[in-house]
Amino acid sequence: MNSRKKQEDLAPRAWQRMLSGRRLDLLDPSPVDVEIEDIAHGLARVARWNGQTRGPHIFSVAQHSLLVEEVACALAPGLGREGRLFMLLHDAPEYVIGDMISPFKAVIGDTYKSVEKRILTAILLRFALPPEPDAALVRLSKRADRAAAFFEAVRLAGFTRAEAERIFGRPALAPDVCAQALEPLSVDAAQQRFLARFAAVDRGE
Repeated sequence: MNSRKKQEDLAPRAWQRMLSGRRLDLLDPSPVDVEIEDIAHGLARVARWNGQTRGPHIFSVAQHSLLVEEVACALAPGLGREGRLFMLLHDAPEYVIGDMISPFKAVIGDTYKSVEKRILTAILLRFALPPEPDAALVRLSKRADRAAAFFEAVRLAGFTRAEAERIFGRPALAPDVCAQALEPLSVDAAQQRFLARFAAVDRGE
């Protein structure tokens, strides 16, 4: 018994303690340990573009998630509750593993992706969403994500329009559609806006 306890003590820690008191196991995440307040708290404090954005505040993953939902609704008017919730939660694993820029994800490869997928599955189950989203919904989320990244890149991250088009493609939306959503917010404001939008979408509004 003592030997097993010693082995457990020496094993690398693979869980994250949340402010809610939950303890999320990154290798075997349980939906029971997922709380929307923890997600909002974490995402509002994770910077997009490694913080290399203009303005007095970071542009957080919480704001990016709100932007993606807004863009998705513009691309697919009539998108239902489940679809909008998925858009808000598409990057939710980053509340615990952070936002790794795409070039570094490419270097790390499948290990990062497998951890990210397990956490996303637990999150989707926690909020009664299909653990394997419909293929059309995934395609829409990728379109909305790329469009959001394009607008962020040009407006906030110092990219030229030509450079952003080459990397992310030309979005099928005018920039003024989401201009207000691109204004960086304080951490508290981003957290509260994410929670408010999640609650509204969850109610079907």
